[in-house]
Parts: sequence; structure tokens; C-alpha cells
Amino acid sequence: MENDLKVLMISSDRNILVHGSVVSERMKEYGALVKELHIVLLSDSSHGLNKAQLAKKVWVYPTNSLTSFLRPFNAARLGKKIVFDNKFVRGRSVITTQDPFECGWAGLGVKKRWRLPLEVQLHTDPFSPYFSGFVNSLRKRMARKVLHHADSIRVVTEGLGSKISKQLKIENSKLKILPIYVDKKKIEEGRVAFDLHARYGWHFILLTVSRLSPEKNLALALAVLARVRERFKDTGLVIVGSGPEENHLKALVKKFKLEGAVEFVGWQNDLASFYKTANVFVQTSFFEGYGLSLIEAGLYGLPIITTPVGIAQELEHGKDAFIYPVGNPELFAQGVVDLIENNYKRENLRTNMKHTLDIKLISRADYLAQIKDDWASIATNIK
Repeated sequence: MENDLKVLMISSDRNILVHGSVVSERMKEYGALVKELHIVLLSDSSHGLNKAQLAKKVWVYPTNSLTSFLRPFNAARLGKKIVFDNKFVRGRSVITTQDPFECGWAGLGVKKRWRLPLEVQLHTDPFSPYFSGFVNSLRKRMARKVLHHADSIRVVTEGLGSKISKQLKIENSKLKILPIYVDKKKIEEGRVAFDLHARYGWHFILLTVSRLSPEKNLALALAVLARVRERFKDTGLVIVGSGPEENHLKALVKKFKLEGAVEFVGWQNDLASFYKTANVFVQTSFFEGYGLSLIEAGLYGLPIITTPVGIAQELEHGKDAFIYPVGNPELFAQGVVDLIENNYKRENLRTNMKHTLDIKLISRADYLAQIKDDWASIATNIK
């Protein structure tokens, strides 16, 4: 079946067109599973992207929309044309979208036009009370319709699958749980190029790795640091990432009088030195679909303090990680102090988390095999 299978993917991840990026290489691996993989990429004309062939069987088509509002409409139109031009056949073709929002809406349009089965991926938690605001309220409405019409829904955690089943009354047979693949070997072989302690001079270092956006709630990390430094002045925070909240967070650094205790280092391609030489990883998100950075931190052996979001909902507090409510910086600070004062607790978290991840994570071969099997199965679901 895989030799005959044609897949139309709809995505908004522009790193697909960045040569050598993780997502670009993953698309090539997906392409090797099927006869053809055609990727419609939601983008604006201002991004300056061009149609490209990533590999022998993988093509990417940017929408080059005039505005972000038009992206899903352009993606649906382009997807319908790709299906027609490349002779997608019912029973041997699949549409897959990387979210149930704008991408899902476009995928549903293609499904309705050509009556092809639709797989929808869900990597975030739209059911969280913190998934709010005007745009997200529209996305929630999109998601409800798209998920109800999907033939298969792929989620990254059991908790997310359970929410979909209960809140949208979607049968469990439609749900597929597949964690995000993490390259354990690459992490194990990561080399340290520098030591954060030598670079910044702090005795104890907190690390966050995330996009600087409102849902990541990094103001909590700053509030926690301010409380910890009341007892341990030589504690610092390194923030890896970029995003729209950067200026706001820098203003909070001044407000909390944390100048000299926080470093914004932007996005980094090589994170080994950060993960391996920090003392604790802190995740403060309001919501997560999975929490890839948390997984990476755990694999690197970094003790973790987190809010109960994404994969953290499947971890045990006090054993795998310290897990605290979103709105309680005092508890977070107490957890950090506890780890500063008790090296054996840090060591226990490190060891237990690595053991838990060895059980939960799957190999690259198993991950790709499940992708291939799911697509082959979905393709035959024609009505």
C-alpha cells in the first residue's frame, strides 16, 4: 500500500523550507514512506517563499497569501488543485493537517471537494481555560467542526485524547496517540561547548527553553527567581528562545530588580551546553500539547519543575518532577529552594525521569512505522 499512497499535508511550519532543519529532515523521512508527499505551507507573500522539492518524492507549495486571514482559503484552493493535478485516487490517498485550526479548516475543504479521508494532528490543548482571546476563540470553533469531520485524530498524549473524547463526544476508535519523536541518541551524544556557570558566574542556574509568547507564562519564572534570590542571591535564570513577549519580559526584569540575574540568549540551534550545565529546568506554561523542551531536559538529565501541562500530566510529582499549579509562584520558589538545598533530591529527579522517559518514548523506526500504518489504514476509510 505504501508504494501507492499519496499524501497531501497542510502545515504552517515554515522551517520546512529551512535546509537541514529538524522538520525539513522529518518531511523527507515521511516522503520515503509513500509514493508522493505534497505539502501545502500556509504563508504570506511577504515571507518570500517559493515552491520547492525537498526530496525525490516531496514537494512544498507556499500559499503566499496577501494576509494571514486568507491563508486557510488559499491553502484549500491550492490543495484541491494539487489533488486534481497529481491524480489522487480514493482508497490510496490521505489528507493530513498539522493542526485542527487554520490547517484543519483548509484540509476539511479539500476533503469535502474530493471525498478523501482526513487525518488531523493536535499538538496543543485547545480545551485549556488559558487558551483564550479572540483569535483562539475562533480557533476553538474551527477545531470543533474539523475534529468532528475528521476520519482520524492524532494526539501526542493520552490526556489530550481523553479530553477530545469527553468534551467533543468523539469515539475512541478515531483517536491515535503518538508522542512527538525525540532523537535520544543525538541528545546522548551532545557535546558541551561551554559552562553556563563560567559564562555568567552564578552558583545555581535555572533554565527555560521556549517561544517567548503569552501562553508560556514566563512572567512566572521571573517571579519565582525574585523570590528565590531573597535567600540565594547567586541564583540566575537563562531564557533560551525568541518571540513577541521579549520586551515585556525585559520590562519585568527591571520591575523585579533582576538586572544581572537574567540572560536572554535568543534561539539556539545547539542546546546541549544549556541543558547539561544548568541546574534545574523550569516550565511555566499555561498549556502545552506535549512539552518537547521538558522531554529534552529530562533526557539530558536536568531536574524539572513544571506546571501540570502536556506530558507533565502523566508524570508523578516528587518522583519524576516537581509539579505545581500555574498561579502559585511561592510553591515554585519553595521547590527551587528545596533543590538548591538538597542535592540528593536533584539526583532522584534526574534518575527517575530518565527511567520514565525510557518507558514512554518510542524509537525512530517505531514512530515512522506507526505513521505509515496509520496512513495506510486511513486511506481505505472512504465513504
